[in-house]
Amino acid sequence: MEYIKLEEIVNIYLGLTHTPKYVEKGIPFLSVKDISNGEIDYSKCHYITEEEYNKLPSGAKPQIGDMLFCRVGTIGKPVIIDKNTHKFGSFVSLGFLRLKNTEYIMEYIKYWMNSNCFMQQVRKNVKGVAQINLNTGWLSKFDVPKYDLKKQKEIVNKLDCISNLLTLKRKQLEQLDLIIKSQFVEMFGDIKNNKKDYEIKALNKIFEFIKDGTHSTPTYTDDKIKGIKFLSAKDVTTGVINWDNIKYIPLELHNQLVKRVKPQKNDILLAKNGTTGICAKVDKDEIFDIYVSLALLRPKKEYSVDYLVQAINNNMTKEQFDRSIKGIGVPNLHLGEIQKVKIIVPPIELQNRFAEFVKQINKQKFEIQKSLEETQKLQESLMNKYFG
Repeated sequence: MEYIKLEEIVNIYLGLTHTPKYVEKGIPFLSVKDISNGEIDYSKCHYITEEEYNKLPSGAKPQIGDMLFCRVGTIGKPVIIDKNTHKFGSFVSLGFLRLKNTEYIMEYIKYWMNSNCFMQQVRKNVKGVAQINLNTGWLSKFDVPKYDLKKQKEIVNKLDCISNLLTLKRKQLEQLDLIIKSQFVEMFGDIKNNKKDYEIKALNKIFEFIKDGTHSTPTYTDDKIKGIKFLSAKDVTTGVINWDNIKYIPLELHNQLVKRVKPQKNDILLAKNGTTGICAKVDKDEIFDIYVSLALLRPKKEYSVDYLVQAINNNMTKEQFDRSIKGIGVPNLHLGEIQKVKIIVPPIELQNRFAEFVKQINKQKFEIQKSLEETQKLQESLMNKYFG
């Protein structure tokens, strides 16, 4: 595979190196925090006056066709500026690229910046650095796989098709989740007015016990054969347990931790630190331990687990969690506060009817998720083929 240096393809700009004076309304002034999911998110951005914008150097005024990228913290996350994008200025944490070589297209450079080829070069240059800051001197010397213009367009078209398919499947999963939430409200109403006059109970009346995981940071192991799975809050933030990127601990440590709390199938895991108030059902027999950022809730036998998961993940319950969050820095739910939170408790026949509805929806989600994972593997395969 032949390569070309990035500096031979684009000019690299850094954004404004000092903080301007912000105003309540005006021209958006973006930083790295305003790039999310491959798009610009204006919801929490700062603003500057038109006069201040006009004074910005050209290196802080991206144009249509340029590509933003994050230089600090999470590196990359490229976004191409299209004709529908608002006029804005950029801070130094956001760099941007501008094409100068007509034999290349920015869409191709965007896929390269999302590839292992790019990230390997990042890791090589920032090795041992605490705060990752992508130096543009390094970046300019990065290698880009060299293809002619026709091949670049072919690569982009193939990868665009796959990206669009992945987006569609993710939206399908989101829609199915919304259907479940909508059905919950239709069947049970909300706790604020409780028009259906169902019983309302605190969580400590519904669960046999509510305990969190070990408060000590464990010693991890790379041995996935002899090691024991170890879950934390990050593994449940989607409302289901993600077993893909979990950590492992030695068997000896597991033998100590299991004396305190022993998770089992049909328990509920609740994120209590960082991303708080989201829970997931333990849906299979699995030996694992949990960190303090997770609470384990074991339902009494007279309740439907699937109903309880949806009731806890309901927006009304989330509001109660948010009101009780302790700590100024990282959000932290105390066990005592979790126990006080209340949910609607309809008759068990209705809980079971709702659980059956969720079961049918989950069958559809399973098939879509399976297809999504297969498409992701195809995407990874093509990215490795084209970018190495």
